Amino acid sequence: MKTIYFEKIGNINFIRSKRAKRLRIILRPFKSIRVSVPYGISQNSAKTFVLSKEDWIKKQLVKIQSYEENVRKAQENIEEIDFDKASKVLKERLIALSVRFNFSFNRVTFRKQKTRWGSCSAKNNLSLNIKLYKLPLELQDYVLLHELVHTTIKNHSQHFWQELEELMPGAKRLDKELKKYQLMVL
Repeated sequence: MKTIYFEKIGNINFIRSKRAKRLRIILRPFKSIRVSVPYGISQNSAKTFVLSKEDWIKKQLVKIQSYEENVRKAQENIEEIDFDKASKVLKERLIALSVRFNFSFNRVTFRKQKTRWGSCSAKNNLSLNIKLYKLPLELQDYVLLHELVHTTIKNHSQHFWQELEELMPGAKRLDKELKKYQLMVL
């Protein structure tokens, strides 16, 4: 289909979809507004639908713009990380947790990663995202302990989650909370 400009909400991309069963407005941070249009629905019907949802779209755009601004600010903060200081602090926290909970690891490396907070190799080498440093302390500890548990349990089985929950009550809640930071920080 095509892109149409609406005075109060801007450009909207109309996309025909074989899978769509109904008209659907798709708003995502950092992406253009899209309307999924099923076959059999006319362009005029799709435009009328958007106009009927104009107030709702404007409210959502305000929320999205606020979120995008927060993400930009967070990314600016990340650029300011002192790599040496951050790696020293995180390594000290990791060692303290490993001693406290009786875990051992081979070595730890810090990197700027785009998709992961950390990983544990088969040889118990830990690779941690330097951006952990910008997370709240509780989430830092959660990620560090998560990777330490992987030194003994190499998967995300029920046994893994039970062990992590025993060591850090509320681990599942923290895992969900960590996901909120994915887009902002990674």
